[in-house]
Amino acid sequence: MDSQTHKAHRPAQSGAKAEKKKSAKGKGKEKQHGFNEKAFAPKSGRKADRQGRRTAERDQTRLHVPLVDRTPDDQPPPVVVAIVGPPGVGKTTLMKSLIRRYTKQTLNHIQGPVTIVSGKKKRITFIECNNDLNSMIDIGKIADLVLLMIDGSYGFEMETFEFLNILQSHGFPKVIGVLTHLDLIKKAATLKATKKALKKRFWTEIYQGAKLFYLSGVLNGRYPDAEILNLSRFISVMKFRPLVFRNSHPYMLADRFEDLTPREEVRQSKGKCDRTVTVYGYLRGTNYRLGTKVHVPGVGDLDVKSVQILGDPCPLPDAESEKRRKLSEKKKLLIHAPMSDVGGVIYDKDAVYINVPGNFTKGGIENPGEGEKMVLDLQDVNNTLEDQVARSQIRLFGTSSKPLSVEAGPSTLPSDDSGESDEDNESGSEDEDEEDLESGDEDEDEYVMEGEDFDEDDSENVDNRGRSAPRTVRRSLNGLPSQDRKRGDVEYADSDSDLGGEDDDDPGPSRRYVHFGDDKHVDIPSDDDYDDEGSEGADDDDAPRWKANLVEKAQSAFEETARSRKRRDWVKLIYNSSASPESILGSGDSGDPSTSQGPSMDDDDFFTVAKANPVKSEETLDQTKELINPEDLKEWEDEDVLDSIRNLFITGSSSQPTDGVDENGEPYEDMEDGDGSQAGSEDGDGEDGEDDDGEGGGKRSLNKDAAALAAKKAELKRKFDEQYDEPDAAKADFYTEAKEAMARQQQLNRAEFENVDPEARALIEGYRPGTYVRMELVNVPAEMVENFDPSYPIVVGGLLPAEERFGYVQVRIKRHRWFAKTLKTNDPLIFSLGWRRFQSVPIYSLDDHSIRMRMLKYTPEHMHCYATFYGPAALPNTGFCAFNALGRDTPGFRVSATGVVLDIDRSTRIVKKLKLTGVPFKIFKNTAFIKDMFTSALEVAKFEGANIRTVSGIRGQVKKALPKPDGAFRAAFEDKILMSDIVFLRAWYSIQPRKFYNPVTSLLLSDKEKWQGMRLTGQVRREQGVKTPTNVNSIYKPIERPSRRFNPLRVPKKLQAALPYASKPKIMKAQHRQTYMQKRAVILEPEEKKALALLQQARALRKDQVARRREKQEERRAVHRKKVEKEEAKKSEKEKEKRKEYMRAAGMKSKRESEALEGGRGSKRRKT
Repeated sequence: MDSQTHKAHRPAQSGAKAEKKKSAKGKGKEKQHGFNEKAFAPKSGRKADRQGRRTAERDQTRLHVPLVDRTPDDQPPPVVVAIVGPPGVGKTTLMKSLIRRYTKQTLNHIQGPVTIVSGKKKRITFIECNNDLNSMIDIGKIADLVLLMIDGSYGFEMETFEFLNILQSHGFPKVIGVLTHLDLIKKAATLKATKKALKKRFWTEIYQGAKLFYLSGVLNGRYPDAEILNLSRFISVMKFRPLVFRNSHPYMLADRFEDLTPREEVRQSKGKCDRTVTVYGYLRGTNYRLGTKVHVPGVGDLDVKSVQILGDPCPLPDAESEKRRKLSEKKKLLIHAPMSDVGGVIYDKDAVYINVPGNFTKGGIENPGEGEKMVLDLQDVNNTLEDQVARSQIRLFGTSSKPLSVEAGPSTLPSDDSGESDEDNESGSEDEDEEDLESGDEDEDEYVMEGEDFDEDDSENVDNRGRSAPRTVRRSLNGLPSQDRKRGDVEYADSDSDLGGEDDDDPGPSRRYVHFGDDKHVDIPSDDDYDDEGSEGADDDDAPRWKANLVEKAQSAFEETARSRKRRDWVKLIYNSSASPESILGSGDSGDPSTSQGPSMDDDDFFTVAKANPVKSEETLDQTKELINPEDLKEWEDEDVLDSIRNLFITGSSSQPTDGVDENGEPYEDMEDGDGSQAGSEDGDGEDGEDDDGEGGGKRSLNKDAAALAAKKAELKRKFDEQYDEPDAAKADFYTEAKEAMARQQQLNRAEFENVDPEARALIEGYRPGTYVRMELVNVPAEMVENFDPSYPIVVGGLLPAEERFGYVQVRIKRHRWFAKTLKTNDPLIFSLGWRRFQSVPIYSLDDHSIRMRMLKYTPEHMHCYATFYGPAALPNTGFCAFNALGRDTPGFRVSATGVVLDIDRSTRIVKKLKLTGVPFKIFKNTAFIKDMFTSALEVAKFEGANIRTVSGIRGQVKKALPKPDGAFRAAFEDKILMSDIVFLRAWYSIQPRKFYNPVTSLLLSDKEKWQGMRLTGQVRREQGVKTPTNVNSIYKPIERPSRRFNPLRVPKKLQAALPYASKPKIMKAQHRQTYMQKRAVILEPEEKKALALLQQARALRKDQVARRREKQEERRAVHRKKVEKEEAKKSEKEKEKRKEYMRAAGMKSKRESEALEGGRGSKRRKT
């Protein structure tokens, strides 16, 4: 054992531990053995330059155009993660697995969006996209991250490629591929090859390096936890870049839907009346301003009646849990899915369904769900709503022993119930408030009395009638001994005056103040003010006199207080009020000025508001500045104050410098502190302390100004030094400057609205993204409520003011390369543009050399063209995609075209080529009379001077109309035309698209996939079995052209005599008689016949032999030709390479010569 040798310890050279040791060993010291730059230096300067350029280009490709992210940092909306794929691929299983991973809850029936908390600063909304093209379009417009599921055992399907093309048109979000059903592939080699092939195709469609996850089998109804953990971690750390369209439009994915239409109105109209519905969800995109119209895809444009901010149903962790590194287990259990069976409760369009076990007792469930809690609370209800309202009580103060009655007079309730009901006031439950929040009863009147303990909407629980939040009404109890006790130990008496508690040695009357939720405090005289009057003011019930008519006094005092509030919320008054300027300024208040001077000691003036004299309306109606107090202006009459600031002006004397500032305006360098105190005041003698407050305040302000001036000059000097010393370092690139400018603007916006009330902020800048709101929509079609299906997403998209109007939209369009048919002008097409899906009739055109927009009958192959159609206006550069049909039974690829918007209501006309034909009926030398082109002289006058042409190419011009026949005209040509010539005129006819707009209302149907728009005439005839009517003129007939007879060429005899012999016409008469050789007959002898047959046979054999020899020779020649071609190809390649080498060498030589020439010139200039 002693002879055993151990290996020496080799410390780690890299890794986290090595870096930690190196940093601890020598902080601030450079590494002794670092990266040797000289060892890896490029050999040539050209290679180094090329490498530097490539690095710079690679860095630039990573940069995008900086966009302002309008999502708030403090409360961002949940990230929308859409799970998309063909049917049967495992979307629901993946969604259940992810929800189980984040929340440790299993949802059996998932419908609609599901929101969960995934981290301390991040929430995720999962939504499953069904196999419907309309749902794919809507999901593609709002999804931040798409989990694209692919069946690994089957491969890519058509729906996957259609969805990817929809994403490309509407702004491409992040896409993660998920391969499932890989357990069906048994062979490892086949599995590996399948993964490789699918990944390569996926990278082709998305980008090189796109993330692709593999999910093997299903265990216990879920995917394996390790694979889901990897996927969830990747989702949690993803960052999203704002897309242009979503960054300029507010939108909301509705996670809850309710119908608020009165049932009686629905019953009277038999369910056909327009409905009023509310949708709930998180706002996304940009701020939503009240009054903006919204569009619900599948329904149409709707008006918003009201928007209310609700409490966040799935809040982020607060600051206390932020201290912990991991998310607490309580927050992990938080899940918001109103349409799913979370906690046994499912919210439908007009009902709430509670799913409870078969039988359970009240105390038999340890951890009841939300639905079971609601059932248990309903079991405790003993009284109806009417009884509960009858037993309701109203108290002004928490310490009042008797409730107020609705009618004037004593209370109808016995006084011994007051203690019990007073305790109930403080025992409000939080569950009741949560139920109120979810049931949509948030419309509370702002001016309800603050002391009211009963809420009419709160009718589900009789025992809990109090508020969960503390009331704002408080009455000071200076002498009560119950202040330091608990709530249950309060000593009650028959009246407040019996409690006593005032000190006997208190000389003055004690006051009690009532706070009405305002800044005003109402002074109330105590019972001791009435001791002098004795018991004369007391009524029969031994109650103080100030308790008489308490309801009327409280109401009048509250109204007086509301009218006379000193601090007004000007934003609410201006933005959310239709009041006149006089009422806003308070000039319309009516009241006796004597009552506003102060609290009176009279018994009838218990609620009295201390109020200043009202300002005259004519003085305050048009004022833009605050009133100046004349007392404040007396300070400037002091000569010492004027002398102290005289040298700050140009006209002042600069001989005496200001305290703390030299003659040049620079602060002294021997200042002790940053507040401007001078070094000479270190003695601490008390003279300065004895100065009056005015001089001390003036010196402090001057010292403050001097410090600000010094800081400003130091900043300017720093900027100058940066630009002077390193001018290139001060210049930042465009990307950095743009990001810094946007960051500064966001900081300014955040600082501007930091201390503003949330309601006022919503009125000014709109409702911010990330806010959970309740949006009330009016005039909603009844079919949307009746045919509501939570599996189809409801997207509420805000419209910009320009998008609410309609007009002619010009777009650049290209037929999709996978769409089989060619698109034809005036055929209906379904567009997905912005939030809308609609059908319109486009006209295709092409720019004809920037002269005219020429109409095209069909879209060109593999080329863009223009299209003009009638529809809603959209911003330029907005992407869209088009479809011929949306049904699932449509064969082939359904995306027919894609493109972008160019302009709205463009003034250029689309023209169509028109050819008018005519024939001559009288011909002169260069003039002819043309008929059958026009029908009247008026048409001829319109086309005077137009260019015409014959089929043979002779050009001409329209001159004047002829009196007879109608439509005939005189035309001049460049040569004489024939009677057989056809004359045509090429003109351009202006056309305009049809005003046809048909929104896709798929959500109004019971079967959402059966929406059908306008059909072509051929489709209607084919479905109804109607034959196409035949036009007689369109039937093809055999063309019979009569043979033309041409006159013989006649040359005059004088001309024939002048022509040479070769050019003279040699006309010979035809010979009618046969010659002797033609008439004779040749008769062969038998021997001659045999010899002739033998010769013919020999010639035939010879001919056949020659033909076979030629075929063989041709085969040999073909082989030889191939061999020669190969050699020629090799030879040409070698010649090409030689030529390239020669040209490369010649180019480098010429480049060196030019560089040497430029260098010589530069050196000569430097020498001179």
